[in-house]
Amino acid sequence: MGILGYARVSTGDQDLSGQRRRLEAASAVRIFEDVISGREFERPGLAAPLDYAREGDSLCVVRLDRLGRSLRELIETVDQLKGNGIGMMSLEEKLDTTSAAGELIFHVFGAIAHFERRLIAERTRDGIAAARAKGRTPGRPPLDGDKLQAAFSLIDSGMSPTKAARQLQVGRSTLYRALSER
Repeated sequence: MGILGYARVSTGDQDLSGQRRRLEAASAVRIFEDVISGREFERPGLAAPLDYAREGDSLCVVRLDRLGRSLRELIETVDQLKGNGIGMMSLEEKLDTTSAAGELIFHVFGAIAHFERRLIAERTRDGIAAARAKGRTPGRPPLDGDKLQAAFSLIDSGMSPTKAARQLQVGRSTLYRALSER
């Protein structure tokens, strides 16, 4: 019976080391990782411990939101684990689904997390609607046409898009998006 860790961050700018340390402190014998948005259902770092685990093992995460974004996804993952005789532990919520009480608490915490995400989404939509009602356009301002033309000129003359973005103080992804629409 071993503890397998799973750590996930959404972008390469984020750091997995904090999750790794907590999973190691929880005696994880092996840690699997993903650098991928929780919106993605195909997560190779999560599929690997599911294939690797043996009956009696437990999959450990730092927080429930590392395992899934929606209540449905969390429940499906835990059901899959349970079907294979694998428990699930969450360090932040102090949760262990190998007991009946732990399974109940998992469902309660999962429902609360789902409720919280829905509230955040509703507040965001309300904020955007309020801004539009006041005549403001939410989001980033469009890229200045002069800067865009200057960036295209630099790139056409052989400069990399990354260097052109840095020189003109424009977001690299914004410039790449503009290049793809060119």
